[in-house]
Amino acid sequence: MVINGKDDFMAVLTPQDVAKNFEDGMKFVDRKDYIKAAESLKKAAEHGHVEAQFYLAGMYADGQGIKKDYQQAMHWYHKVADQGFAEAQFNLGVMYYKGQGVTQDYEQAVHWYNKAVEKGDALAQYTLGLMYEKGQGVTQDYTQAVSWYGKAAEQGIAQAQYKLGFMYEEGNGVVQDDDQAVSWYGKAAEQGVVHAQFKLGFMYDNGIGVPQDTQQAVFWWNKAAEQGDVEAQNNLGVMYDMGLGVPRDYIEAHKWFNIAGAGGKWFKVAGEWVNNIAGMGDDEDIGSGLGIVESFMTPAEIAEAQRRASEWMKKYKK
Repeated sequence: MVINGKDDFMAVLTPQDVAKNFEDGMKFVDRKDYIKAAESLKKAAEHGHVEAQFYLAGMYADGQGIKKDYQQAMHWYHKVADQGFAEAQFNLGVMYYKGQGVTQDYEQAVHWYNKAVEKGDALAQYTLGLMYEKGQGVTQDYTQAVSWYGKAAEQGIAQAQYKLGFMYEEGNGVVQDDDQAVSWYGKAAEQGVVHAQFKLGFMYDNGIGVPQDTQQAVFWWNKAAEQGDVEAQNNLGVMYDMGLGVPRDYIEAHKWFNIAGAGGKWFKVAGEWVNNIAGMGDDEDIGSGLGIVESFMTPAEIAEAQRRASEWMKKYKK
C-alpha cells in the first residue's frame, strides 16, 4: 500500500496488533512520552482505528509529540467526523471557524456544529448559540441563540449558563427576566465563571432579581477579584471604603484600590449611592479612589495596605 505518495509500504497489521498500538499509544500519553505516543497512535490510525485517529488529530493540532500540522489534524478529524463521532465533528467545526488548516469558513463551521448537536454534543450546542448570537455563518437570531444556550446550559456548560443569564438580563431573544438572569448567573458563578461572579455581585448589590444584599455582593466580588477581575477588585475597594456589606476599613479599601490599579477609578457599577454619599457629583468627575482613601489614613496604615496588596498579588496573580 502506498502512503503519502511515496514508495513506502505500510505493514499489514492484525486487528490485535492495531489494538495493541492504540493501547501502547495511550500508555505513552499517560507517561507524557508524547513522541512515542504519536508513533504508536499513527500506526493504529493508519489501519482505521477510530479512537487513534481522533487522538492523533489532536496531537497534530497541538504539536504534541509531533510537528504541529493543522492540515494533518483536519485530515484525521475528517476521517473520524465522517464516521459520525460528535467530538470530531465539533473539533472540525472549530478548525473551520478559526481557519486552521483550511480557509476560514463560518458556514462550514456551522455545518459541523449542527452535525455534532444532532448527537447532543453540549459544547457544539453552546458554540452554535454563539454563532446565532453573533450572526456568524447564519442569520443573526437571538431566539435561536437562547435555544442553543439553554440546551447546553441544561447539560452543565458553565459558559452557556452565563450567556443564558446575560440574554435574560438584556431581554435578547427572550422576555427580559431578572429572576432567570440571577438563576443562571448563579449556576455559572458556582462553576467559577468570573463574569458570572461579577454579574451576580452586581445583582445583589443593586437588588436586581434578588433582595438587595451587600454581603452577598462582597462575597461574589471577592470570588471574581481572585480571578483577576479589575472591576470587582475596584468595587471591593468601594465597599470597604463605604462600609457596605463589610465593616468600614480604609486599609482594606486601599488594598483593593491598589490591586485594581489605574488609580482605583470608581466604576458606575457601584451605583449612584456612592456619588450621593460622597457628595462628589457625576461619576465622570470621580477621581482616584486610592487617593481619596489615603487622605483618611496614616502613613503606617498606608504601608500596611501596600503590604497586604503585595501579599495578595503574590498569591493570586497568574
